Amino acid sequence: MKITILTLFPKMFTGFLETSVIKRALALELVKIDIVDIRDYATNKFRHVDDTPYGGGAGMLLQIEPIDRALLANRSKDSYVLLTSPKAKPYDQAKARELAKKDDIVIICGHYEGIDARVEHLVDEKISIGDYVLTGGELASMVIADSVIRLKNEVINPDSLAFESYDDDLLEYPQYTKPYDYKGFKVPDILLSGDHKKIEHYRKKMSLLDTLRFRPDLIKRHRFTREQKELLLEILDDLKSGNIKVD
Repeated sequence: MKITILTLFPKMFTGFLETSVIKRALALELVKIDIVDIRDYATNKFRHVDDTPYGGGAGMLLQIEPIDRALLANRSKDSYVLLTSPKAKPYDQAKARELAKKDDIVIICGHYEGIDARVEHLVDEKISIGDYVLTGGELASMVIADSVIRLKNEVINPDSLAFESYDDDLLEYPQYTKPYDYKGFKVPDILLSGDHKKIEHYRKKMSLLDTLRFRPDLIKRHRFTREQKELLLEILDDLKSGNIKVD
């Protein structure tokens, strides 16, 4: 896989490329990441790539010309071009899995007050990482790249991907490690039982419970299996009896 990121601030990516999963993926040549400075494609001697908006308004807008020139020089006929933007559907795990199937992705990072709207004609899709505003698209591009790269074969242990938050629209179950008792906070005894069937049942139940507690919106749209319906009934019974509580 190749990922090309068009940005005004290439130095922001230094740490991103040199740590953790991304560094491993690059070392194993499972992915190639190119960071492209949009200013290199400016046509003026001062390397300006922004200007005031037509019609007036605060701030500066990124111009279409240097972005178009950067795209022409760094995309192929197979590139799938993304634009980070607050005017898009929120990014999710399903979209990450979809993008992970692409061989060549180009991400354009917006900045300042915005970007010339005509840039939208140059891209295949706009992506927002949430309902908030960032100074620029650099952080968003890192989020997208990280979420996609970790799904590629051999980047991380496949067992780690077996069940994660947002797979199947549910949050992951809580996990614990040593010590068993830390300042009175104990690991649930079921996890030390050695009974793998009961542990699996417990984890599925806790996955549903945490989703109910923290992301009820996911519960509303989730398509329940028969087993999950039974688990949800158990949770509701526990709530009624006071055995568990949802804040």
